[in-house]
Amino acid sequence: MTSYPLTEFAAAIEGVELTMDPRRIRVKSRDRYAVSPLLRTMLEGKQADVVVTPKTIEELKRVVSAAVRYRIPITERGGGSANYGQSVPLRGGILLDMSAYAGMVELAPGMARAKAGTLVIDIDKAAREIGWELRVHPTTARIATIAGHIAGGTGGPGSVVYGILRDRGNIAGAQVLTMEEEPRLIELRGPDAQLIHHTYGATGIITEVEMPLAPAWPWIEAIVAFPEYMQAVRFGVTLANEAGINRKVVSVQEWPTPKLIRQFADIVPEGHSICSTMIAKDNWEDFEACVASFGGTIVSSAREGKGPYGGPIWEFVFGHALFQIQKTEPGRSVVEGFFRDADLVGLVQRVHDKVSHYGPMRMEILRVGGQVVGSGSPYFVYESPEQMATMVRLMQEAGAVVSNSHTSNVRAVGKKEITEREIAFKRQVDPYNLLNPGRFEIDDKADEKFAIELPTDKWDRRQA
Repeated sequence: MTSYPLTEFAAAIEGVELTMDPRRIRVKSRDRYAVSPLLRTMLEGKQADVVVTPKTIEELKRVVSAAVRYRIPITERGGGSANYGQSVPLRGGILLDMSAYAGMVELAPGMARAKAGTLVIDIDKAAREIGWELRVHPTTARIATIAGHIAGGTGGPGSVVYGILRDRGNIAGAQVLTMEEEPRLIELRGPDAQLIHHTYGATGIITEVEMPLAPAWPWIEAIVAFPEYMQAVRFGVTLANEAGINRKVVSVQEWPTPKLIRQFADIVPEGHSICSTMIAKDNWEDFEACVASFGGTIVSSAREGKGPYGGPIWEFVFGHALFQIQKTEPGRSVVEGFFRDADLVGLVQRVHDKVSHYGPMRMEILRVGGQVVGSGSPYFVYESPEQMATMVRLMQEAGAVVSNSHTSNVRAVGKKEITEREIAFKRQVDPYNLLNPGRFEIDDKADEKFAIELPTDKWDRRQA
């Protein structure tokens, strides 16, 4: 392990909260990567040497200046809700805990700006007080910070209408601090804000984020049961396309997934697949008619966060659903399939025919580039990297694109397109490659990857 001049660094930032307590370091050096059996092996033993928690921009600048002077790498961390291991320090050094740098900066109809460590749920609550809400938030909104959401997230509740974070207009702006001995604050607006999206904090330390808002609706959560999985898929795709029905979540889960999620076990009839959704109260009657036309049954309905499953329905969809399932069957895992076709239902059927023997399918319906698409895979019982690779190839043969959700390297994951523009920006803001090294390198050959790689694609391979 590299030895860093930590005594000198600590002296240089005297007055800033710092700890070398082994237990605190161990806790802060982890996120939710344990949902991946491969990441558990890859990241075992990886941790910081020191945890620093700045509370002001002045303290943050002192930390950065000293880190650059002594060439100590920095890995930023928010709420630790990521499941790719993005905030686990690969090469030790400083764990920069941004959770204390929090608070609203500006709030107005259609726009919210907050400091990096502000919880996503707190931004949403503030926006709702003036009749607005975040367009897209992660399923971990109650613990995730806004900078963590931007640096490591892709989409979530709201994506069925507004798309994912990389779609134009979904990040209004951001402020970042450069990794230099005399650090500079840089404001990124519009398309330039994408330079820090999904780069795991390696392209500047995010200090503020500005997000667009949507009009807030009183939401009703619903679980709709169907005797057949493809029946649920057809309903979900239709609902996602119903422009006149305000919807926030459309998640299709094949039986026996409702039995694997213990909170759903007494709600969903035996043998039934489900579509979990959120519908604006004023559109409820039209939603009920849509459900009836597809032969579904509404088995649960409640105001947002008041359902019989003990939390908001958005904590039982996307990657959070696996977190719930692993409480019952810890050996299950997923990959990230991307389903994009003019005949989306037909594509899902082809993939299902190829891989359903691995386990029940999950399918989130969302938008990418304005088009309704699917994202999901079977909940399979992990045996080996080779078994996982075989399943990935079968999904690809059926027409799906599959990213690698079992690595925490930007290129290897495949969700972020790295162009010369991104590389030039990385050089500008992090000239010594001290920000989260091993995650986003100038030279592809320098990236840390698995010994056995999955045969995965860039997630947006078919993007126009």
